[in-house]
Amino acid sequence: MSSSTDYVPPKVWTWDKESGGRFANINRPVAGPTHEKELPVGKHPLQLYSLGTPNGVKVTVMLEELLAAGHTGAEYDAWLIRIGEGEQFGSGFVGVNPNSKIPALLDRSGPQPVRVFESGAILLYLAEKFGAFLPQGGAARAETLSWLFWQMGSAPYLGGGFGHFYAYAPTKQEYPINRFAMETKRQLDVLDRRLAESEYIAGPDFSIADIAIWPWYGGLVKGWLYGGAEFLAVQEYRHVNRWADQVFARPAVKRGRMVNRMQGDPSEQLRERHDASDFETSTQDKLDAKG
Repeated sequence: MSSSTDYVPPKVWTWDKESGGRFANINRPVAGPTHEKELPVGKHPLQLYSLGTPNGVKVTVMLEELLAAGHTGAEYDAWLIRIGEGEQFGSGFVGVNPNSKIPALLDRSGPQPVRVFESGAILLYLAEKFGAFLPQGGAARAETLSWLFWQMGSAPYLGGGFGHFYAYAPTKQEYPINRFAMETKRQLDVLDRRLAESEYIAGPDFSIADIAIWPWYGGLVKGWLYGGAEFLAVQEYRHVNRWADQVFARPAVKRGRMVNRMQGDPSEQLRERHDASDFETSTQDKLDAKG
């Protein structure tokens, strides 16, 4: 294996913004707001501030699934947060999520607004609020939560590890690509073995475990993430592929994947969502046609 560079770390690290490359507006070594900006608020009880990344898709899929299941209280406004432009560092957004990451949810259905941040926490909050997609107790609940937290701990190896070094790093380096490709394939094998014995991730029923894992690992095997499907030989994981297609066949999942999306086919981009009719009237292709 070839060595990557002759870089020698200094005794004390200092931040060079120029070294951030395409992520210079996203990453910085301090927290807190960089500018004053209030968040918009729509007419629905739930206000979502997000972007159509895998973590953002988790929440919009969950909300669309809740609505499809008849939970009218799950109506929501989805506002686009352009993280490439630093909108997550506005004072209003930091007030909802002090970690300045999407997604962030504000529940205004009660006497006092409730903020919820971190995608796994949002899924759990909504599942408990509406009594849906999470077993109420016993082994089934434990299994679902175990897989939910598996995703939260595993996806950084896929996104920040494999995805970053394979697709985004300014230079291709053998060691980190090999390291994170190995771990990503191990994770796919974990899922494939599980799905060989279970229709859905946590058991026979669709749950927040599927909603959390699908945008990452389902998206990977369907070729949506990092251009790495061939490199990782994702066709080897036939049970993951079966499950990924099964989940994507759900109409609510298709809708959820469109919300806050800024890439791909304009007809599949609903950059903001304020009403169910927006899927028919306000996708980006229709807005572009209106001029």
